[in-house]
Amino acid sequence: MKKIHVYFPVLALCTTLFIVSCNSSKNLNTNLPIDIADRPANEDSQKYDQAQLDKLKASIESEVSGEKCTDANEWTFSPMGIKSCGGPQQYIAYPKELETSILPRINEYTDKVRIFNEKYNVTSDCTVVPPPTSLKCVHGKIRMITADSN
Repeated sequence: MKKIHVYFPVLALCTTLFIVSCNSSKNLNTNLPIDIADRPANEDSQKYDQAQLDKLKASIESEVSGEKCTDANEWTFSPMGIKSCGGPQQYIAYPKELETSILPRINEYTDKVRIFNEKYNVTSDCTVVPPPTSLKCVHGKIRMITADSN
């Protein structure tokens, strides 16, 4: 009987310590992400900045690509982006009716590319991208015609 009185408090103490140690280990590292995909973005990285540029460019191109072309005279074009040695990266055609909404976004993209090029000392091929000589509707889509187009 005396042995039971000795074992019971020891067993209770061990059980209590076990439960307390399990509960305290659950709360460790609560401010760390569980998965690497949950890690916050490094907003000072070149990869992050490039992704933001790509996202803006895609949204501009997506908005324009959804427009149907029936009359090329209702469309115009603008340079978009800037190469590190100067000159546009490309030209983009858009309906004149969207000019007030889309042109500021194109200019924003170009300014951000300029800042990106300077910040990361980006080099480019420095080839000249010729502006379109005309615009043409082909199967409901706008096509930019250049001097070297067929």
